[in-house]
Amino acid sequence: MDVTASTSTGIPPPSLLKRTLDNLSTKWYLKSKQNETETTESVAVLTIQRYLCQGKENEPCESYNYDITVTDGVWRAKCFLRPSLNHLVHSNTLKTGSDVIIEQCSFVYDERNLHHGYIRIENLRCVSEKSPLLSSIQNVSSLPLLIKSDVEHSAFLQMDVPLMLNRKHYLPLWNNEFPEGDVWASSISPSNLGVDVTRVIHIMDLEYTFASLRKRPPLLVRIVQKSRLRYYGKPHSKIEFPYQAYFEVADQSGIMSLVLWNELCPRFYNSFHVGTVLYIQDYALKKSYPNRSRPQMDQYKMNTYTSIEICVNARNPTSIITLIPNNLVAPQWSLPKVSYRFTTRSAISTLPNNYVCDVMGLITFVGRVERLKSTNNTAPEKYWSFRWVHAVDGTSEHPFILELFSSSQPEMFYKIFPMTFVMCTQMRVRQVEGSLPYLTSSCETEIFITGYHKGQPYMKDPTVRRLVQWTKSIQEDLILREAVLGGHYSYPHPPRTFTQPVAATSEQVSIVSLPDLKKAIEAMQYREHQILAIQGQIVAVRYVEKTSVTVPQDVAAKKAADVFTGEQTATGVHDANGGNVSGRKRTRKTRNLETPHDSVQAKRGHTEAQSDSQSGEQNLQRPNEGSSVLSWESSSWSRGQQEVSAHLRHGTLHEESLSQKFELDDLEALLQWCNPHPMNWTPEQSANTLPNAVCPGYYQVTILGINKQMAVDVAFLPVVHANDPRAVGLPRGQHGNTMLSCLSSGFLCPPAGVGSSHGEASHQKPEDIVATASELEDTRLVFVLDICHLGGEKMEVLISKVYTLTEVHPA
Repeated sequence: MDVTASTSTGIPPPSLLKRTLDNLSTKWYLKSKQNETETTESVAVLTIQRYLCQGKENEPCESYNYDITVTDGVWRAKCFLRPSLNHLVHSNTLKTGSDVIIEQCSFVYDERNLHHGYIRIENLRCVSEKSPLLSSIQNVSSLPLLIKSDVEHSAFLQMDVPLMLNRKHYLPLWNNEFPEGDVWASSISPSNLGVDVTRVIHIMDLEYTFASLRKRPPLLVRIVQKSRLRYYGKPHSKIEFPYQAYFEVADQSGIMSLVLWNELCPRFYNSFHVGTVLYIQDYALKKSYPNRSRPQMDQYKMNTYTSIEICVNARNPTSIITLIPNNLVAPQWSLPKVSYRFTTRSAISTLPNNYVCDVMGLITFVGRVERLKSTNNTAPEKYWSFRWVHAVDGTSEHPFILELFSSSQPEMFYKIFPMTFVMCTQMRVRQVEGSLPYLTSSCETEIFITGYHKGQPYMKDPTVRRLVQWTKSIQEDLILREAVLGGHYSYPHPPRTFTQPVAATSEQVSIVSLPDLKKAIEAMQYREHQILAIQGQIVAVRYVEKTSVTVPQDVAAKKAADVFTGEQTATGVHDANGGNVSGRKRTRKTRNLETPHDSVQAKRGHTEAQSDSQSGEQNLQRPNEGSSVLSWESSSWSRGQQEVSAHLRHGTLHEESLSQKFELDDLEALLQWCNPHPMNWTPEQSANTLPNAVCPGYYQVTILGINKQMAVDVAFLPVVHANDPRAVGLPRGQHGNTMLSCLSSGFLCPPAGVGSSHGEASHQKPEDIVATASELEDTRLVFVLDICHLGGEKMEVLISKVYTLTEVHPA
């Protein structure tokens, strides 16, 4: 397809991509270097698409390949990224919306296909995070796709499929759980044709006929639980759609697992919902996989059959699945109604560990999306996406603390924001020492947010009805004032004592050497989160005053006093629920779960206390240029730093580490900031900007390793205010605001004797805290570090807790 672009004058505009492809066509070796023409023209990255590589058994290979689509403003070109450049994607250095210079590329023909070939990028250089070129492009699809004339008949180049034709679909960029690409049907309409229900077999009878019947009667069942997708692709596997999805289905006789296999997942997964009625013909029965997790279904008070499972596949046999519309479901079928296991926040503390429940509340905090690397060492490598959420239901002064892993619902997972309602099923209670209990999602968890509640079976549950009534009585401004997004957040808080884990698979934090810490940091990928511990001593402390704003001292001090004297204000709930985001005046009308959230007009404002920084003790230093800095240094460090073999510099606090106040006007920008970088560029991506986050200051701490061969700079950002999401669940005891007590507790404490009955109090001055660092000279400590890769060269390394040797116990 030799497409020609032209200007209004009829003259084709100059195009770097067209010139490059023409250059490739004239060279016998099909390679081109841009520096041959002494130009440094850049192109903008529009999409980055990931898919499983095709490897051979027992041969090493990259786990995944990447296709990237670029534009010069005139043409689009879909290119294959040479695997040696994959690390640029892993670190989010190469990302959509950025400018790159393609320094070398080649054209590769598929020798097993007559009409297929593609541009392969051999080398590139990332030059700009935000491409100025894209600001003038509104409709990317209007740009013609550049295709070499002798492969213009290749249908694959026009389709949403990988350039490597041995793979048939793309994966999400940052995890494997989300449905991705055009191959996934959005929904299938239920059939209005009648079905013969006189021949159906009951679930309870399947076990008895497991070995006796080859062709079984149809099943008539209702879906009562839906699990997330499982991708089981391997580099050497030739299965085109290696997916599996579990559903629990029920009829009047009991409950059994149904498994959707392979290419039926893209066809049906988005149409199978809790409550959907299915008529299934030509299915198989297989023994159940013994090690899979299972949902808790005892609320149905029915028999659950777990020895076998119903398998539906595209072959052997070819299953026939009919979705029955709700208006054709007859009462005489006696299909069970969907039931739930709702729990209130006030009851969480009384529930046993691993108890499974459903919860619903109004969101007050949404954390950024991070990734956790799977501990499974088999290829390909896998990452789980997760985020932390706080939600309140009015039954407790404490919020639900929710650890939400991706649930194959990107439209929910990426659109969670404060002042809206969230409902989560099949959450598991985690009771932990020294912290409030939290809830973590399971493979069986589904998430529903405002905009998706209407018509859901749980809307009639008494717990949900009570929540709706409660929201009518609350003060909106109190909740809005504390609503925040993003920033550093880690839970649960470290325990009071440190115990070295016995095994590497233990949930306890591993203690590593500084060389191993360096390797771990270098191997981390974008938004990956790790918690590691190291041994050493503090040899330098610097207080860096970044930015501060003035608020009434009685407000700031009262908040700090309340959170650590046990009188934290009970978090209320505010009605602000999804839907169209337009600006309307605040209203006090009756609230419900589907009321548009834009009934709230958020006001800009930050409530950070201004630190009074003055020159202090003799060992404190305050440079007069740049940011205000207070510092202390060990008497031996000036000599010692000349002798260390390596000094890791991770003491900078990045803007991504600071939470942002929720502002309705900034909603799209806030969501973009909290979510991982998108695989597809949109015009909104270039337009969205955020106000600068506000931080009164933070501490840079230099740690010298126990063998005094390596040192590392890390940051310490103590909790200062009650409305900091990290304050939830922290111990509320008093301490002396020494450097050690602050590092140990994680927060700055109001002066002794200041309680909730006092109208005002003042924070300890930074110079007073830094002055106490000299007490730690030559003191051996254990440091728990929270580490997150923020993209590019930015690494967040924060002290979570410090232990003295008296607080360290052997395994």
